[in-house]
Amino acid sequence: MSVRRRKLRTENEEERDNELASYQKKTTSQPGKKYFTMLLVLGTLFLGYIAIANDLKPIRIGSKAIDTLAFSFNLQKPFYVVVIDAGSTGSRVLAFSFHESILNGNLVLDNELFKEIKPGLSSFADKPEDAAKSLTILLNEAKAVIPQSEWPRTLLTMKATAGLRLLPEHKANGILEECRKLFQTSGFQIARNSISIMEGTDEGIFSWFTVNFLLDRFNSLSSQTTVAALDLGGGSTQVTFQPDGVQTKKLEKHVYSINVFNHNMSLYTHSYLGMGLMAARKAILTYDMNLEDTSLKVPTEIHSECINPIVSTEWSYQGRDYIVKGPTNGTYKLVKTQNFAGGDENKPIVRFAECLKIIEKYVGTLTEKPIGLKDHEVYAFSYYFERATEVALIDPFSGGMVQLNSFFKQAMETCDYPNTDQPFMCLDLTFIYVLLRDGFGLEPSTKLHLYKKINGHELSWALGAAFNVLQNGL
Repeated sequence: MSVRRRKLRTENEEERDNELASYQKKTTSQPGKKYFTMLLVLGTLFLGYIAIANDLKPIRIGSKAIDTLAFSFNLQKPFYVVVIDAGSTGSRVLAFSFHESILNGNLVLDNELFKEIKPGLSSFADKPEDAAKSLTILLNEAKAVIPQSEWPRTLLTMKATAGLRLLPEHKANGILEECRKLFQTSGFQIARNSISIMEGTDEGIFSWFTVNFLLDRFNSLSSQTTVAALDLGGGSTQVTFQPDGVQTKKLEKHVYSINVFNHNMSLYTHSYLGMGLMAARKAILTYDMNLEDTSLKVPTEIHSECINPIVSTEWSYQGRDYIVKGPTNGTYKLVKTQNFAGGDENKPIVRFAECLKIIEKYVGTLTEKPIGLKDHEVYAFSYYFERATEVALIDPFSGGMVQLNSFFKQAMETCDYPNTDQPFMCLDLTFIYVLLRDGFGLEPSTKLHLYKKINGHELSWALGAAFNVLQNGL
């Protein structure tokens, strides 16, 4: 089987980059209490080594305690990575601090900063200088949490996703060049290739790594212990999981060999460009329309079966403005009123069956489906999580687990309610359900774990990218 090899390794190798080596803390002699502490730590390390050598399970808990103790006494020095996620609908900065475990050299995640701004860089397609300026606030946020003395050794990388992938190449390159100029004055360490458009494959792999790392699923690297990661962005969506032997043969075209903590494994990942929530929304709204015949100078008026007849709202995507309305020949439904007067009332509704047909036709264009996904535990995030919280399927702070069919039931209910505050919710929920059912082959009874954070850390590809940068350089 021919596969591309990618690395996500986090253990020391014999030829570690000199910059990373500079982070190793030089210990100094201190009287009294410090000597006692050192002896205590060294004794504990010896016991830890014995446990590791004998493959004793409790060492996983003990090793964390040892590492925490050593870190608290400044036996390790933190180092930093700044990742800017330039998405299609917004840009985010994640500033991570790590230290190297004194037990085995593995990277240990300590803290994380997360800040977000809107709109995304692709909104500045004709004004690349403004695109770069929009990131200034994110750089300042990162600088505020990283000691200035560490800036020259702090690795900075920016990866753009589907938003810039969908732009003409010359416009995307113009934005990247202006961002590169800005970052060169930031004081952080960058390289020319550290500012680029990220491949969808990497986006999927890094997201999968983040989820499984935060869930501590790398104890045993079998397909039964790791989970599938589903990331729904604005312009694209990624599906990533560890296939079994039979699935690997069927999915061969999109199976990659990666290395995680010095273990080789096969990983399926596929990025579906155009199946992100905003890209799909645009395609569904403009179904049977020829946008080439419309002008960019004035908003394009749209009448959609997936929009309630009462709605008239403005929406912008990829540099084009729209006025979105429901169908001119709307349908009304007789419902019982909830007021004291009683009686019935005609309320405008979305013709759900008609909307569903359009969405099924669009999702039906998806090829190379992720065979076997339904056999895995599924964690879904980004817009999956956001839409679920907005209709109270899960708690917005703690997240939770729902069956896929909950999206369908909520979609039908939402489409029957004229809500001008959430004019696209009927469309979005229906698309998510059809994408997961028809596009990805999940059963209506499939349980979805929906989270924004795990153990206080954001679910995104950024953490996986940070590990990769630290191991392999910019």
